[in-house]
Amino acid sequence: MSTQFPDDFKCPISLEIMSDPVILSSGHTFDRVSIQRWLDSGHRTCPITKLPLPEHPCLIPNHALRSLISNYTLVSPSKSQPCSQPQTLVSALTSPSSPIGTKLDSLTHLAGLTKRDSSLRRKLTESGAVPAVLKFVDSEDPVLQEKALSLLLNLSLDDDNKVGLVAEGAVNRVVKILRIGSPDCRAIAATIITSLAVVEVNKATIGAYPDAIPALVRLLIAGKGREKKEAATALYAICSFTDNRRRAIDCGAVPILINLLDLGLERAIEVLGLLVKCKEGREEMMKVNGCVKVLVKVLKNGSSRGVQYGLFTLNCLCNYSEFFCFEARKQGVLGICMGLVEEENEKIKRYLSNLVQTLSGNNAIG
Repeated sequence: MSTQFPDDFKCPISLEIMSDPVILSSGHTFDRVSIQRWLDSGHRTCPITKLPLPEHPCLIPNHALRSLISNYTLVSPSKSQPCSQPQTLVSALTSPSSPIGTKLDSLTHLAGLTKRDSSLRRKLTESGAVPAVLKFVDSEDPVLQEKALSLLLNLSLDDDNKVGLVAEGAVNRVVKILRIGSPDCRAIAATIITSLAVVEVNKATIGAYPDAIPALVRLLIAGKGREKKEAATALYAICSFTDNRRRAIDCGAVPILINLLDLGLERAIEVLGLLVKCKEGREEMMKVNGCVKVLVKVLKNGSSRGVQYGLFTLNCLCNYSEFFCFEARKQGVLGICMGLVEEENEKIKRYLSNLVQTLSGNNAIG
C-alpha cells in the first residue's frame, strides 16, 4: 500500500509535501521555496486569505511541523485487528472503568489517527478528551506518558486548539516532563512547546511559567542530541516575545548556546540571533571568550540560514562594542564577507552589507 500523507503536510501552493515549512504573518504555512517564489514574483498578499502582507514579509520556520513530517510513519490498520472507530477509542480513553491496557491501546490508535486527520483532531478536543490525555501525561508509566505526549503534540498542530490546550493546563504538565521525563518524552515535550508557541499569545503565557524557560535551558545542558535540538527550537519559538529573551538570558542561556554552536548545533545561532537584540544579551555575549571565533566558524561553514543569523548577530555585536569590531577584523571577517558577495539570499545580502559597513567604519555605540 502506498504511503499517504495528511493534507496538513502539503503546501497549499505546490500541493507537494513540504520540506521546509514556514509560517506567513497571515498564520498559514507554506513550503519555503513555493512562498518565496510567490513573493519574488512581486505578490504582497497571502495566497490563501488574500490579505495584504508587509513589504518584507517574515517567514517563520514551522519547526514542529517539519519535525513531524520528517518523522512521519503511516500507521497502517492491521487486517487481523481492525482499528476501532475514533468515538469508541475516545470513550475507552475517557471512561473511568476502562482497563489501563485498553486506555493504552486507545492512546496508541488515536496518536496514529490524529497524525493524518485534522478533522479528528478537532473532534477530539471538542469531545472533552483533552483532560484525559493530560492525565496520562502525568502518568508515572513512561509508555503511557510517551503515547499521551505524542497525541498531545498532534492535537497542538491545529491553530484552533493551541490556546485551548494552554487553558486546559497543558503547559504545566509539559514543563514537568521537561524536568523529569525520559529522553524521548523530554524531546516530545519541547516540540509541544514549539507548536503551542506558534500562537503569539501563548509565547507570553509559556514564558510566564516559573520553570518553563529554566527547564529548556537545563535540557540544553543535560539532554542528548535530539533533546538539545528540540529545546533550542522551543527557545527560538518563545523568545520572539521580548520578555522571554531576558528570562532566557537570566537562566544563563547565552554561554550554553555559544558552546553548543561551537559543537555544531546550528539551531543555537537562531536563538542567539534573538537574544542579541536586547542589551542584556549583548553584554552576556561580550563575557564569553571566543564568541567572535565561534560566529566566524558559522560564517565559514554554516548553512544559508546559519550564515544569515551569524551575520545578523555579529553585526549587532559590532555595532554595540568596538572590542567586537576589533575581534571581527582580527578574525578576517571582512575577507569572509567578500567571499559571500555572490549570495542570492536577500537577507544575507542585506546583513552582509550592514556588517561590511559597520566594520569599515566606526559605528560602535558602547
